[in-house]
Amino acid sequence: MRVSRLYSSVALSSGKTIALDDEASHYIRTVLRLRKDTDLILFNGNGCEYQCRVADVTRKVVMIAVGECSERSVESPLNITLGLSISRGDRMDMSVQKAVELGVNTMTALLTERCVVQLTDDKKLQRLIHWQKIVQHATEQSGRTQLPALASVEKLADWLPNQQGLKVFLDPYATTSLSGLKPENLHVTLLAGPEGGFSGAERDMAKAAGFIPVRLGARILRTETASLAALAAVQMLWGDFGL
Repeated sequence: MRVSRLYSSVALSSGKTIALDDEASHYIRTVLRLRKDTDLILFNGNGCEYQCRVADVTRKVVMIAVGECSERSVESPLNITLGLSISRGDRMDMSVQKAVELGVNTMTALLTERCVVQLTDDKKLQRLIHWQKIVQHATEQSGRTQLPALASVEKLADWLPNQQGLKVFLDPYATTSLSGLKPENLHVTLLAGPEGGFSGAERDMAKAAGFIPVRLGARILRTETASLAALAAVQMLWGDFGL
């Protein structure tokens, strides 16, 4: 029987009985329909999994008996930062979800010149909360015990100067490939463009900030394909795909 595995924002401590927050309680009670004495696994992003049991289920709250903690990590040795230009609807959702599965550590949604999505301040917050839920569920599904960080939406010009490690941006017209590069201290920062591509000014700005243009083969990839292909490539070259 499959044991449900969920992220908990509530502090976890072995031997304690805790009340889950409203959202987690609703999910367990209404979606999973777990009953009293059902086993489940909880994690809170500290690299540990807790063997738990449903102690009680009411209309208001779900109580959880927290069992033993077992340290478990499926993290890559490669630290990956991703700057992801915002794309439309499901494309962006898929890019965020799959980036988590592919081992990204830190992710920022970026506003660029040719971004087809325009966000007001309220919309930025709404989309950020939406993407954070996608990150959480992808972390649960993929077996990770550390929740990737999702930073606030930024303009490309504000994000570029603060990046570290081997910095590359995906450019179908570049002549350099990833295989000819080497990450600094096992840290790589990837920058993926919008559906309309980077403008000439943005390409110059990225290069001035130390980003190296790289190509992924001879074909032009869609924005949602390019970022995922790059993540898989760096994991194969320097991460844990080759293990």
